[in-house]
Amino acid sequence: MDANSKLALLLNDTNLSAELKAIANKVQNQERISFDEGVYLYEHAELGYLGILANYIREQKHGDKTYFNRNFHIEPTNVCVYDCKFCSYSRLIKQREEGWEMSVEGMMDVLKKYDHEPVTEVHITGGVVPKQNLDFYSDFFRRAKAHRPDLHIKALTPVEYYYIFKKAKLTHYEGMKYLQEAGLDSMPGGGAEIFHPEVREKIAHDKCNAEQWLDIHEQAHKLGMKTNATMLYGHIEQFWHRVDHMERLRQQQDKSGGFQAFIPLKFRNQNNQMDHVPEVSVIEDLRNYAIARIYLDNFDHIKAYWAMISRQTAQLSLNFGVDDIDGTLDDTTKIYSMAGAEEQHPAMNTEELVNLIKQVNRKPIERDTLYNVVTDYTDFVFEGTVKPQYYKLPVIN
Repeated sequence: MDANSKLALLLNDTNLSAELKAIANKVQNQERISFDEGVYLYEHAELGYLGILANYIREQKHGDKTYFNRNFHIEPTNVCVYDCKFCSYSRLIKQREEGWEMSVEGMMDVLKKYDHEPVTEVHITGGVVPKQNLDFYSDFFRRAKAHRPDLHIKALTPVEYYYIFKKAKLTHYEGMKYLQEAGLDSMPGGGAEIFHPEVREKIAHDKCNAEQWLDIHEQAHKLGMKTNATMLYGHIEQFWHRVDHMERLRQQQDKSGGFQAFIPLKFRNQNNQMDHVPEVSVIEDLRNYAIARIYLDNFDHIKAYWAMISRQTAQLSLNFGVDDIDGTLDDTTKIYSMAGAEEQHPAMNTEELVNLIKQVNRKPIERDTLYNVVTDYTDFVFEGTVKPQYYKLPVIN
């Protein structure tokens, strides 16, 4: 049964509450749901209902296409001036001997390892330290572009930029423009956590606030850059905090229009100051993806990081509104594994990612960072793939 038929069947369900039926009608008519309806979905909607609505929207936007890219990460440091309670990755300045701090030369060494690989993106993010300042990153961006002009640089978050620009005495616009001219192409979505101050103050009190985070994205959008957005869920926040977070993103997208993908990030409770907080279930993960797809009507893509939630949950998420499962990674990130993700050495080659997507009857599309199609792997056969053998059986008359 296709997505349209499932939605029609849902709308004819006499057991469906009036509130849920009204939301389903809005989805069918491509109307925006309200803040209160978003909260109602979290509090009352079952997984099956949410899956039908989210998959309907996903297939209206993308059909069976599921996107991924070939990327690698550079994490310049895990030493940080900030003390986020949920973070398993960073080490405070006073613990810097437990961490690493790369030089520009060291970052270039990582980049050069991929000289003969068909990667399209380098994803750069990490901690915040004074010496990795405006000059540090502009130097690296220029050298990276001179070395490999075609490689898309997706780098740093507003948390890093806020600190860097304040130290350099630049406005957000001036700072983003300066780094764009040095070679920066786009920005990832990290550092958003939960926007509402009553949660943000408890889990990340000393980093940039919601307004500053959103403004840095807005300045990037004004410069023609595309960016992503995240939300850290499943810790001390309430459902309405999640809706508040998505509402702010939806309003910002209405205003500046440069967000490409929304990425819900699951709180993992290992090796951090919030290890007493239990993690939410896979069911809640899927409900959250689905509600995000329903609520964020002006975002083209919902992305799941397979390295954080596991390959199997990523496959399931493709029926709950997700159309992108990130990239090959090649074991170049420690952010997920240090927090207790299932993938302790997150790496998949292209063939593995393609097969992961095909196993759940979706069409694997390799994209670049801006969602231009690089390769459609729907009917692609990898060299060396073992073809099934067929033997003639004797015919008995």
